Amino acid sequence: MRGLSRSSLAAVEERFNAVAASADFGRLADDLSAIADLLDREHGLRRSLSDPARPAAQKSQVIRMLLEGKVSDAALETAAAAAEAKWSRAGDLADALERLSVVASAAQAESEGRLDDVEDELFRFSRIVAANAELRRALTDPATPAEGKRRLLAELLDGKVAPSSLRLITQLAVHPRGRSLETGLEEYSGLVAAQRQRLVAVVRSAVPLTDEQKQRLGAWLRTSYGRDVHVNVEVDPRVLGGFSVRIGDEIIDTTIAGRIEEVRRRLAG
Repeated sequence: MRGLSRSSLAAVEERFNAVAASADFGRLADDLSAIADLLDREHGLRRSLSDPARPAAQKSQVIRMLLEGKVSDAALETAAAAAEAKWSRAGDLADALERLSVVASAAQAESEGRLDDVEDELFRFSRIVAANAELRRALTDPATPAEGKRRLLAELLDGKVAPSSLRLITQLAVHPRGRSLETGLEEYSGLVAAQRQRLVAVVRSAVPLTDEQKQRLGAWLRTSYGRDVHVNVEVDPRVLGGFSVRIGDEIIDTTIAGRIEEVRRRLAG
């Protein structure tokens, strides 16, 4: 997700953690997403609340007057904290609230014992979208009404994925905030994984991995990185032997094609 001031984000997260402990995570996620959308639409309000020259207390008061009684107390306190913080760009305020809406959805999934499901479902849906041009058009066309996208996703996914997965996918389809759907799903997957402070590995293999192979690979990666690693497998028949693993910007390539390319680079050098 977009770069945010660590000190400002840490201050907002501290307030968020304090109020979220007793909150309805699902409603909190919906409220924070709605507030971020409001700030995206109301440019004047966003600039006013992001103005570093305005006193923090004044900006907090504006948020409270605008939202009190319309969102949950936890969302109101989080939004007030975000308004009080100093951001380097006007859009950072909405970015921080969107980020915390994803964290709230992940917290709901974790409380239901479905955090692993959400990680897997976001990844699988990103691959479905990439492979289905018609579905991608329906979900990304600006001319398609938001309610139409919600109905389509509900028909496709309701009862088949965790509630948090449906919420996050719908949130991205209705409010992409300048990103492609695939990019948004990848960003959200990273935030969901961070709920357990885990890394996410995308494995490309010519054939599906068995559960035992995934567990062995996960154990090896955990030993290598010193942290739990969630393994997502992408089957790609074009892979010639072996497999490749991508964790963030790092690629571990054991495929024949990868080794051939490495030899080519060395010969060219």
